[in-house]
Amino acid sequence: MKHLAIILDGNRRWAKEHGLPSLEGHRRGYDNVKEIAIACLDRGIEQLTVFGFSIENWKRSQEEVGYLMDLLHRAITIDLEFYMKHDVRMKIIGGRDGLSEKLIRAIDDAEAQTASNTRGQLNICINYGGRAEIVDAVKVLITEGVPPDDVTEELISSKIWMHHLPDPDLIIRTSGEQRLSGFLTWSSVYSELMFLDVYWPAFTTDHLDKAILEFESRSRRFGK
Repeated sequence: MKHLAIILDGNRRWAKEHGLPSLEGHRRGYDNVKEIAIACLDRGIEQLTVFGFSIENWKRSQEEVGYLMDLLHRAITIDLEFYMKHDVRMKIIGGRDGLSEKLIRAIDDAEAQTASNTRGQLNICINYGGRAEIVDAVKVLITEGVPPDDVTEELISSKIWMHHLPDPDLIIRTSGEQRLSGFLTWSSVYSELMFLDVYWPAFTTDHLDKAILEFESRSRRFGK
């Protein structure tokens, strides 16, 4: 497996279960991203893509949205040294609408500083929606004046936000929920899916190893 994607679900429920504020659940969840990202690299997984903030998440309280944006800013500024130390490239995937200029500048700087790192890549989906990604790709094709008869799957794949990445081999969703919620709508057509009954902050390397073993036991025929 070269590309693992994870829907980081259950932060707030984990916090409630432990008698903690919901924002603390998000902080613990982010800390776990760092640990699991390095564990993935140690296991030969070259790409880890995580669903950090969906377009729909803007509907949450202003306090929670602000905290999540602050966590992202911390990840790509204060914690940048961590990713440099571990030779990890960083890529932030999603629309820029609604993001502050300060955050956009930090995103551009983090991607530039880590661009030469070679051990693996952490892709954080922020302000992301699978349908929005496809709509944006179609808009690009229209703007470029591509004739309808020239539109192919390969051409659309070259215009989506995930265009620089291989399709994920496996998508895991934590917390027991069994849906993709708009995650990687275009890229997930042949991904293996796994729904785990564990909240994201409690997801450990043991869970990761078990998921890898189950993935390796599956037969992927890609329609053949």
